[in-house]
Amino acid sequence: MTATLVTVADDLHDVVRLGVLRIEGVSVRATADDAAPAVAAPADARVGLVRTMYRRFGIDPTKTRPSSEALRRRVRRGLPWPRINTLVDAGNHCSLVTQLPYGLYDLDRVVGGIALRRGADGDEYAGIGKPVVHLDGRPALFDTAGPFGNPTSDSARTMITPVTVRALLVVYAPRPVPAPELDAVLDLSAARVRERAGGRETGRWIIPSA
Repeated sequence: MTATLVTVADDLHDVVRLGVLRIEGVSVRATADDAAPAVAAPADARVGLVRTMYRRFGIDPTKTRPSSEALRRRVRRGLPWPRINTLVDAGNHCSLVTQLPYGLYDLDRVVGGIALRRGADGDEYAGIGKPVVHLDGRPALFDTAGPFGNPTSDSARTMITPVTVRALLVVYAPRPVPAPELDAVLDLSAARVRERAGGRETGRWIIPSA
């Protein structure tokens, strides 16, 4: 059995369920000129679950929006669909369709083991398009070099670029989402990544699994 790639702090086990894919051999290219996908009605029901998850994190979701809801609002306002690169676009597509926050990280820029835990006073990182993301009391992914991602904003250190060949895809699902349902979300994610950026799935984890 493959060892767990990511651990979740005990105080977050009843709040969040992570879906994790390790994908190797990806080819990240300039984005295609695609229109935004439609938001499915069943996925809309997850908006409230994700907002509740944020409140249990200690975050006001109307001020710090989950990445999935930010995409949803962009589409419904008729704003341009973000086009970054083939791999990030695949993640954004799945996040919009499933209405669950996603994170995508370059595994070759991750150092050592990974844990989802709350940040301490002074924990922060340089965000993508943001000078700093503060994490005091807020859940984030940490490796031995420090924090690098959360359900709203990821870090510049581990961002996906054209040189990325190994990626970590993380779905931040509310704990009430059943493990089989999250597994289906990972199926969708793996298929979309293969379609857009190639590569192969070399690991899959749902944490906690029960």
